[in-house]
Amino acid sequence: MSDDLNASRFTVKTTRIRGFTQAYVHEGAGGVPLLLVHGWPETKRIWWRNIAPLAEAGFEVIVPDLRGFGESEPGPDGFHDVPSHVRDLYALVHDELGHERVVVAGGDLGGPVIQDMSLRYPGFVERMVLFNSPLPFDKERMGHMNTRPPREASDYFVRQGTDADALAAELSTPEMRRRYIATFYTSRFWAHPGGFTPDEVDFMTEPWADGARMRASFGAYESTFSETARSEPSTMSVDNPTHTLILFGPSDHVLYPDYDRMAAVVFPDHVGPFIVRDSGHFLQWEAAGVFNSATKAFCRDLIGWRQE
Repeated sequence: MSDDLNASRFTVKTTRIRGFTQAYVHEGAGGVPLLLVHGWPETKRIWWRNIAPLAEAGFEVIVPDLRGFGESEPGPDGFHDVPSHVRDLYALVHDELGHERVVVAGGDLGGPVIQDMSLRYPGFVERMVLFNSPLPFDKERMGHMNTRPPREASDYFVRQGTDADALAAELSTPEMRRRYIATFYTSRFWAHPGGFTPDEVDFMTEPWADGARMRASFGAYESTFSETARSEPSTMSVDNPTHTLILFGPSDHVLYPDYDRMAAVVFPDHVGPFIVRDSGHFLQWEAAGVFNSATKAFCRDLIGWRQE
C-alpha cells in the first residue's frame, strides 16, 4: 500500500477543548506552526501528501478534522458554520498547543475558515496560503470578471443548503454516502481529469460512510441560506490585510473561472496569483509538489534556520 493511501501513516491525536472530540494530526513539533484546513467533501486525509514534506522543511504541521468531519464528532451546539470551525481551530492551535501566531493554508470550506480566522483574531494569522476557495464579492472591482461557475455545478450546493434532511435521508447507507461523495472526485469534474485513481477515491470517501457526520457537514451550506444555522456573523471581507499566497487550479468546474483575479482584489498584500497547471479543486493533492514547494518558498524567511 502506498503511504499516500495509508490511513495509519500519521498518529491521530484528539482534544476536547471545545466540548467535543476533535481529531488532528500533529507533526514536526518545534517548527513554524502551520495549520492545514480541509474543505468539503474532504477530511484531513486530503493533506496526506503534504504533511511529511512540510514537517521535514521546518513546519510544525497541524491538520484537524473539522467538527462533523472524519474522526471529529459533530458540534455539541448543533452549529457547523464557518465561525464555529474558526473558534474550534483557534482553541486547538492557541489554547491547546500554545501558539501565538500561525501560518494557515486552505481551500474550499477551509478558505473561508482561514480568512475569517485572520480577521477574527488580529495578529494571530501570520500568513495565508489560499487556493480554490469561496471569496467575498466586490461588485465594483469584480464586476467585469467571470465570477459565476456553470449553473449546473451548483445543484449540490442548493440541495445541501436548503434540503439537507431529505438529502441525508436519501443517502441511507454507507455505500450510498460514499458513492455520492465519489462524484465530487470524479464525474463532477472538480479535479483535473484523472486526478484521482479509483484507489484514491476509495481512500477519500471511506470517512464519509457515517451518516451523522455527513449530515453535520451540510451545515456550512445551510448557513449560507438560513440565519438559524449561523452561530454568529462571519468576519470575511475584501481588503483582507493578511500577507497571502494565492494559488489556483484552473481545472476546477465548481469555482469562479476568474478566481485568481478575484482573490488578488480581496488580498491586496498578495504573492501571485499563480496558476497551477493540470490541477483543480483539490490542488494540495493533485499538485502536492507544487503546493509544498510554494508554501516553503513563501515562508522561507520563517523556516530558513531549519535549512542550514
